Amino acid sequence: MTGSLSPNQKGALLMLGSMAFFTINDTLVKLVGETVPLWQIVTVRGVMASVPLLCLARAMGALRFDLSRRDWGLVLARCATEMAVTYFFLSALLQMPLANITAVLQMLPLTVTLCAALFLGETVGWRRSLAIALGFVGMLLIVRPGGADFGPATIYALLAVALLTLRDLVTRQMSPAVPSLTVTFLSAFSVMLFGLGLGFGESWQPVGGREWLLLSATAVLILLAYLCAVMTIRVGEVSAVAPLRYTGLVWALLLGWLVFGEFPSGLTLLGAGIVVAAGLFTLLRERQVAENT
Repeated sequence: MTGSLSPNQKGALLMLGSMAFFTINDTLVKLVGETVPLWQIVTVRGVMASVPLLCLARAMGALRFDLSRRDWGLVLARCATEMAVTYFFLSALLQMPLANITAVLQMLPLTVTLCAALFLGETVGWRRSLAIALGFVGMLLIVRPGGADFGPATIYALLAVALLTLRDLVTRQMSPAVPSLTVTFLSAFSVMLFGLGLGFGESWQPVGGREWLLLSATAVLILLAYLCAVMTIRVGEVSAVAPLRYTGLVWALLLGWLVFGEFPSGLTLLGAGIVVAAGLFTLLRERQVAENT
């Protein structure tokens, strides 16, 4: 059945899975973060994800280190951005409502389009430029600079968006010779090393059975999410699969309400709606322009 799927259909399924895995993982990390420090979460989850990834990559013959200098540079750049994203995003996640930080992340398709125009020379017409501007207005409604809830966590979330934009642009520049499993393993391993670095000189906190269960679940989920995210970008057309990124917001609204009893304010929901609408319009317009060229 899966063999009959087109690349875009495969990419769509991978994107749906990636968003579900990432958001459920975020929920569990937020829960375990109530009792376990950030560096310890990153380290334990990194070990649990890296070991099976290494075994899987070796078993499938997808662990390659004989890459070109250009691809090695891109892989290492992606690892560096992954480490920074992990720190800023998880720092924000542990302090912000789940739906709020997820809503901020919905800016990603707009920021990728903007950066492609600024740095990669891609043409962006007035319609997409207007959509990007409206998207930033929506983002301001979500974060509300100067408001009571605006603080370091919000700044961390915005930095995470900027770094995720860079990560996606770097991933798109890799050649097909770089196996997705190699990229996934190296990303997870680098984040694990980063966690160890964060915890240098710190005391290991006792971890109970509940925390071990949650950490084990996050390791499995982040492993699946990493793999789906890399394969999504490289399998389907970005304009075709990217709209499904917004399903992460649906998951965040549902899980934030069910698990934490959180529900965004009206302004946050309005801002999120504007961001999603602007993103969808931008992606639709990109496809139309591609078809007409």
